[in-house]
Amino acid sequence: MPRPRPGAFRPLTPAPRLAQPIKNAIAARVSALFNDRSRGERPVRRRPDGLFGPHAVAWRVHGDVTSMMVGGVAALLLQMLHPAVLAGVWDHSNFRADMHGRLRRTARFIALTTYGGREEAEAAIARVRGIHEHVRGILPDGTPYAAGDPALLAWVHVTEATSFLDAWIRYAEPSMPAADQDRYFGEMARIALALGADPVPHSRAEARELIRRMRPQLLCDMRCREVARLVLSQKAPHPMVEPLQALTMQAGIDLLPAWAQRMHGLSAPMISLPLVRAGTLGIARALRWAFH
Repeated sequence: MPRPRPGAFRPLTPAPRLAQPIKNAIAARVSALFNDRSRGERPVRRRPDGLFGPHAVAWRVHGDVTSMMVGGVAALLLQMLHPAVLAGVWDHSNFRADMHGRLRRTARFIALTTYGGREEAEAAIARVRGIHEHVRGILPDGTPYAAGDPALLAWVHVTEATSFLDAWIRYAEPSMPAADQDRYFGEMARIALALGADPVPHSRAEARELIRRMRPQLLCDMRCREVARLVLSQKAPHPMVEPLQALTMQAGIDLLPAWAQRMHGLSAPMISLPLVRAGTLGIARALRWAFH
């Protein structure tokens, strides 16, 4: 192997004997964000006998920690623009005291339904359906709402699927074929239908059309702004992950459609966007290195 020229850039990589402990430490810290050890939770083991299997596009998309975190932030900001979805969180959730717990439970549901065995996935879906049966109330304008409403479930589903896929494309697979994108929506439709959502998109085009049809129902009021503030300003669970969390929040805002950014009154300054995207891509690459 030729020696580098004097002054030439030499990549800084950990010595082999140091690399594995570093990788293990990073992986352990990130895994702790998504698994509540006090409740005996452990990382979900990938099983080929689940709803999808190793060749599914969902296995590919949902396996990237950084893009899932960025997509999760964008999905939350989109979901809360629907007054009935926001009311369910506002009236029936302890999100103010346990924001990280709520996000961790959502991440675990996605992991179980994507990678767990069929019985694990079906049990997770049944638990969520059971919770939805008790989430009912009245909107400030007097309109009744129910978490099990198929249209509300469809909004939650399409915002999640779209945001996860958009984050994956931006930070992992920019040239993802359109056919694979459609396959992803088709795969995720199985979970949405099992939860009771209707209508459910089976392609990228159907997802765009569903979002377009639901936009007139969206609203950003005082309660929406308060929940968004809590999501974006939550304290990191550990000082080591503070930079990751701050960058993830900015990348999530950046991932939002322009109309959603305007509704929230949020936008990243154009001058900082290249830094946000470059920094997020760097973290994504580091985490992939740690988990492989």
